[in-house]
Amino acid sequence: MVMSMIDLDATDRSLLDALQRDGRATVGELAESVSLSTSPCWRRIRRLEDSGVIEGYHAHLERETVGLGVLGFVHLTMQDHTPQTMAAFEREIAAAREVLACHNLSGRFDYQLEVVAPDLQAFSDYVRTTLRALPGVREISTNFVLKEIKRTHVLPL
Repeated sequence: MVMSMIDLDATDRSLLDALQRDGRATVGELAESVSLSTSPCWRRIRRLEDSGVIEGYHAHLERETVGLGVLGFVHLTMQDHTPQTMAAFEREIAAAREVLACHNLSGRFDYQLEVVAPDLQAFSDYVRTTLRALPGVREISTNFVLKEIKRTHVLPL
């Protein structure tokens, strides 16, 4: 969902940067890092949460240590682009736990998915049975990650 942009001052940006780097920091630690007292810092955090700038808090897991050794990109071309087909496809993808990210693209492919699996066989089975059966899928192309150079969720503020 695209939300309207809110005005962020330098303190908001510093606070968001600190939260992105350590979501477990206490309000006191955050307040100190942005030179505020605790109450105004807490109010800013609440405003940023309520406005949708902060979507939530979570732990970043190392995928290989939890048994997801394969990361791949799947490019999909759709048979048709009717609103019903696209909506049905996007509902299925939104519910798919193996799909870490899905982007509707311009260019040759309609969608790019970032997919994880325990191994190549599981990845292959998922693509051939689950993804191929999704509404409207015409063509599938896959690429595997050989080496992950950088992965971050920290936005450049």
